[in-house]
Order: sequence, then C-alpha cells, then structure tokens
Amino acid sequence: MATYHGTVASTWPADAVFDYLATFSNAAEWDPGVLSAGRRDTGPLGVGTVFHLVVRFRGRGLPLDYEIVAFDPPSRVRLRAASAQVVSEDTITCRAAGSGTIVDYHADLRMRGVYSVVNPILGPMFQKIGDRAMAGLAAVLAGPVPRTARR
Repeated sequence: MATYHGTVASTWPADAVFDYLATFSNAAEWDPGVLSAGRRDTGPLGVGTVFHLVVRFRGRGLPLDYEIVAFDPPSRVRLRAASAQVVSEDTITCRAAGSGTIVDYHADLRMRGVYSVVNPILGPMFQKIGDRAMAGLAAVLAGPVPRTARR
C-alpha cells in the first residue's frame, strides 16, 4: 500500500473549504490526474453520496466511484473507491486557522489482483501524483471562494 499526506493553507473559511472538498467531483478542478468527475446521486451531501471520477492510470482512464463513508462537517470527510484494480481511501481534514483554514489530506492506495505486485514500489509514484494534486489544490484554495463552496 502507498500512503500520501499533504497539507495546504487557505484563506477560505473552514466551512467553505470543507464544502468544496467534500463535493469530491471538484477534484477535476485541482487534481491533474482526474480526467472527469461528477456526482452519481442527488440530495444532501453526506454518508453514502457517490462521485464518479475517471482518473489517469497507465495512460488510460480508470473509472472509480468514490463514496463518502464518514462525514463530519466542517472538519472531516472520508471517501473510499474500490475497483478490480485498486482501492483508494482519502481522508480530508479541515481546521480553522485564524481567518483561514489548514487542510490535511491523507490518501492510501492499494493495487489489487494482478496489479498487486507493484504495491511494494508504488510509494514514489504515488508521492509524485499526490504532490501534483496538492499543488493544484493549493492554487485553487489561494483564489477566491467559488459559489459552489458557499453555504
């Protein structure tokens, strides 16, 4: 299994950061590894909400459905996706810091099936992917708060 941890500071208030990140389809705006993203269901955001993402994997698009499995606004959301090839678990924690927010992003990735042979060497590749995503997130969170993140 590969693990990634990153921290980003934002001038946005914690509730706006949380709303933006818990709406995981927004990952297409900040993560260059996400080719497309959308929400599978309707209704209030919470445990059971599912987002469909297509992520870049070995030069192709890999579809993944991320489900919110823990939801504690405005401080923590945990999402999980599982396919025949991969299991991904992402935990996003937001904490107020002055008038802004600190985001801690923790992700675990484990390959399955025939791909599991790469688990021992997955770390460096996952680190690069995570660093690119965190750079994109930092850039978005440095800008103005989008309407989609306002309550």
